[in-house]
Amino acid sequence: MSHQPLDSSPKTILVANRGEIAARIIRTLAEMGWRSVAIYAEDDSHALHALQADVAVPLAGSGPAVYLDIDRIVHIASEHHCDGVHPGYGFLSENAQFAKACEDAGLAFIGPNAETLNLFGDKAQARALAQQCGVPVLRGVDQQVTLAQATEFYDTLPEGSAMVIKAIAGGGGRGMRVVHERQDIEAAYQRCQSEAQTAFGDGSLYVEQWAPNARHIEVQVLGDGKDCVHLFERECTLQRRHQKVLEIAPSPSLSPELRQKLYDAALSMANKAQYVGLGTFEFLLYESNSQLQFVFIEANPRIQVEHTVTETVLGLDLVQLQLQVQPQLKTGIGLSQLQLEQLSYPA
Repeated sequence: MSHQPLDSSPKTILVANRGEIAARIIRTLAEMGWRSVAIYAEDDSHALHALQADVAVPLAGSGPAVYLDIDRIVHIASEHHCDGVHPGYGFLSENAQFAKACEDAGLAFIGPNAETLNLFGDKAQARALAQQCGVPVLRGVDQQVTLAQATEFYDTLPEGSAMVIKAIAGGGGRGMRVVHERQDIEAAYQRCQSEAQTAFGDGSLYVEQWAPNARHIEVQVLGDGKDCVHLFERECTLQRRHQKVLEIAPSPSLSPELRQKLYDAALSMANKAQYVGLGTFEFLLYESNSQLQFVFIEANPRIQVEHTVTETVLGLDLVQLQLQVQPQLKTGIGLSQLQLEQLSYPA
């Protein structure tokens, strides 16, 4: 992968994660000449990320829960004179409280700020932002709904339509059910609420009309707080239980005109939010009145598991780009210097 010239002063970054993504971030930090600080649970003492980092600090306790201790992680980062914290994906990567705690401690949070995380962490708010930007969305309710309100919305749908119930704080297909029959609404609502509370600590739900046989397209975006660029798209239509199975780049489903409309939609929302770091804006593509239509469904304000697909196609290191454009790290590098708008898919 190509590497751009960097600021002359090395930085120290705490990686607030474990496993594959932590090792992947540590590798890029080493290639950049920056220092890495890893954290590890007692049962991860021999994990790859703990062995690869320049410094590895143990956490008290075992299991995933210890990687959620905001106060302890921020304390370790400050104690080791870190310039910033990279949350990876999962764990605290979309936690606005964590981003704010890093900011308050003078640490760069490698990702969007707390306000942006709150915005995109609330799927109903994200829908509202899309509509402000003129980006189409599925018919739905842009706020938390009760069981009665969900039922009322279902009754307004055209005959033969289905409704999808989704967790407001959700993702990854958890807290999500498609309802085809009115008598199934209550059971689906309660199941979604229980799953959402367990997975995200928030049982709030919202509803949308279901788009059957839709294709799933996601646009990779990078922002520096002033400008945003797209890094093209990936298609993840092949799924099982709303979980992605296969990612393809470029998407074989898009005409040049429709592809550009998706880029424009993603960038209009990202620019409106003054987006910082990597993010993925997800859309559904479906046929309506014999024409292909697209709608926005959600944004993931973090690096994604699937970022390596984009890296492979474009020959870029997305983690490095994410670090370079983070304003709080003061690298002196922004999107204009990187000239990413000149990228194109390989022939």
